[in-house]
Amino acid sequence: MSPRKIWAIARKELRQSSRDPLSLAMLLGVPTMMLLMYGFALNFDVRHVSLAVVDRDKTAESRDLVAAFVNSTYFDQVADLPADADLGAVTERRVAKAVLTIPEGYARDLAEGRTAPVQFVLDGADANTATTALGYANSLVSDRNAAVRAEATGEALTAPIDYEPRVFYNPELKSTQFLVPGLIGFILMLTAVLSTALSVVREKERGTMEQLRVTSLRPGELIVGKTLPYLGISLTATVIILIAARFLFGVSVRGPYLDLFVATFVYLVGALGFGLLVSSMADTQALAFQAGSVASMLPAIFLSGFIFPIRAMPEILQAITYAVPARYFNVILRGIILKGAGLDSYLQDLAFLVLYAAVVMGIAFFRLTRREA
Repeated sequence: MSPRKIWAIARKELRQSSRDPLSLAMLLGVPTMMLLMYGFALNFDVRHVSLAVVDRDKTAESRDLVAAFVNSTYFDQVADLPADADLGAVTERRVAKAVLTIPEGYARDLAEGRTAPVQFVLDGADANTATTALGYANSLVSDRNAAVRAEATGEALTAPIDYEPRVFYNPELKSTQFLVPGLIGFILMLTAVLSTALSVVREKERGTMEQLRVTSLRPGELIVGKTLPYLGISLTATVIILIAARFLFGVSVRGPYLDLFVATFVYLVGALGFGLLVSSMADTQALAFQAGSVASMLPAIFLSGFIFPIRAMPEILQAITYAVPARYFNVILRGIILKGAGLDSYLQDLAFLVLYAAVVMGIAFFRLTRREA
């Protein structure tokens, strides 16, 4: 291959991209826009659950129980309902997601050492939020039980086990810290695949591919020359995404930047190769866009562990995830960005990315060169 010819094709591709605002917007603007949209929209943190209270006892003890819920910041009291309130209507009309009902005689039962029943009604339409809110309520009631027991016996509230939890890497348990690295893998896969797929198919639609065939260019030189510019642009988009993640979401890279660059480079080579493979099967930009979007976006979202844990999937889907490069890239990204680890801890994941890039690029090269021949 001639470096001079490859550089000529790459320069021509860069010039063409710079004159095409739509291509630049897709390559540089779309990643940032998607990061903003998904970063702010996707949030698994459950806080400030709307709570309605039916306090039939109206005593200091019942108010203490309500205060325990509200002061935890997990629940916000939005309504004080009468004793005959229709709890089903309250949740159906979304007045509140949870209803705490304290019956009459609650304080008397506690004073006499009897068990005081309390009802907690929860809207289970959103299963994830309901499960988390139910866990919060169980913990708050458990703490309140221990406090009431200590007050009744007059003994200090001491625990037989000194439990000191410590959370590494994400002490505040913010879901954004977990989601943003996964977003990087998803965005890069989508933009890299579409950029190369549309670039090659555009040449077919405009008829310029026929002109390139009669030149002294070899098919390999043409493919490499058209791929290199988008590799550089994708790496530039990665830098923009990391800067946006740092200043907008507080997600900073704790590990070595060189290791992050190496992993991203290998991942992008595989994504660009997959885009070339799509272009070898499509003859129109519309078809290339649809095929590239579906084949890159859906696995990167649903089968990579980006949002849904792989271990919770059916076994057949777990087996399919082994062929999804975003699965391994997400593991590396979260390790480098959140844990400050190096590539030496993720050599197996990196090896798969290298294998994927080699296989996909080889198949795409074979199909395109054979077609050109």
